[in-house]
Amino acid sequence: MHPTLTHAACHELRAAFDGPVHLPGDDGYDTARQAWNRAIDPRPAVVVEATHAGDVRAAVVAAREHGLPLTVQSTGHGTHLPADGGLLLRTGRMTGVRVDPERRTARAGAGALWSDVIAACAPYGLAPVSGTPAIGVAGYTLGGGTGWLSRLYGYAADNLLSARLVTADGETVTAGAEEHPDLFWALRGGGGNFGLVTELEFRLYPVAEVYAGMSLHSVERAADTLARYREWALTEPDELNTSVILMRMPDAAGTPGGWALAVRAIHAGGADSARRHLEPLLEAAGPAVMGGFGAMTFAEAVPAFGGPPPAPMAVEQHLDLLRQVPDDAIETMLAAARSAGPGEEGPGAGPGRGSEPGPGEDRGSRLMAIELRHWGGAMARPAPDAGPVGHRDVPFSVITTAVPTPPADPPADPPAARGGSSGGPGLREVVAALRPHATGGSFLNFLTDPARTRDAYTPADHIRLTQVKKEWDPDNLFGRVHNIPPA
Repeated sequence: MHPTLTHAACHELRAAFDGPVHLPGDDGYDTARQAWNRAIDPRPAVVVEATHAGDVRAAVVAAREHGLPLTVQSTGHGTHLPADGGLLLRTGRMTGVRVDPERRTARAGAGALWSDVIAACAPYGLAPVSGTPAIGVAGYTLGGGTGWLSRLYGYAADNLLSARLVTADGETVTAGAEEHPDLFWALRGGGGNFGLVTELEFRLYPVAEVYAGMSLHSVERAADTLARYREWALTEPDELNTSVILMRMPDAAGTPGGWALAVRAIHAGGADSARRHLEPLLEAAGPAVMGGFGAMTFAEAVPAFGGPPPAPMAVEQHLDLLRQVPDDAIETMLAAARSAGPGEEGPGAGPGRGSEPGPGEDRGSRLMAIELRHWGGAMARPAPDAGPVGHRDVPFSVITTAVPTPPADPPADPPAARGGSSGGPGLREVVAALRPHATGGSFLNFLTDPARTRDAYTPADHIRLTQVKKEWDPDNLFGRVHNIPPA
């Protein structure tokens, strides 16, 4: 038990809390303490699962009164710091969603997933600016939120209308354009630094049907496709959201795995228009060996576009922002796939499982995917009062994903202390090779290194965020996130 978490404090917390309270050794503690990303292995002094806003307030009060570090998570996809020795607040039971079809808005609880919102909106032909279905609405939106409709409608943070939250002093407030406007500005991209959100209200859009899917092609066509994409993407309409991915495929049905080229697209418009726009890119990719595209509802497109949600696992990820995609950057991506070796039966197989590392691999990380994505569109045209999402003018990103090999105990130090990257040597090699072409900026939802939080913002916005932080959380109670310290 944490030295400040006395039996009296435990009794007090249980009395104030309607949701479950888990202490080390209790049934349910080991399940409740885990984040989705198994790269960390948190050991909190207590885990509480909120069922309503009053529970959230009770957690904030308990953390302040007993000097407990406070961490909040819904799914834990965006958790990068272990809640060791502190109070871990889980919001996954606060899943309520209410849709107002006339106003084209929705309200979602702090623990709602995008799958909850998409299902609630589908009967009205409406859609949110959402992310992967298994991702939580709150963390995604507060971190900026780039989704499958973002080139047409902006970031999820741009579509936030109001937020209900518990502040560091235990008060419940609503932030919006007319009420606490500085706090509202900071929430739209500043992460969970300013309070614990209990409910979000955001815009919805009439997106009854889309043309979407993912096609797999021979990796031999990757060089031509990536070169075509860097030019073609700059001409795609705002209705179209695309990426090109080099991805490791597992062994399946007796077919040896390996690296494949994937084209992913969703078009918020007619099928004929989508096919016409995609034709030059798919021509470069060559015949599809699997997958494809079709007209479907937005709710149907979600699994077709994003694939099934992966089970909890240890994963390492790094995002680079690029103003241009030169030949050297493309060659870096191709070389990484060429040297990473063939596929295995799932990400847990391979090096560290009784075999020696293959070419281009090591005991640190195993490359799984490298994605070139086009941003731009409405994301690059912010409203005058838009939040602090930074680097809106940068058109491309390269997202490199790896898994540790072998799975190991979580590092005692954050990624920055392990050489300044967000992964093991396999990932570091790709990141280092891309660095000369990258801007040095980042995007909060994809940022895994807590030491680089400042890189997600412009210098002026970061200064303003520290000032808002000083007003609403001067003691940095909500500091166990991508932290913005008080000015």
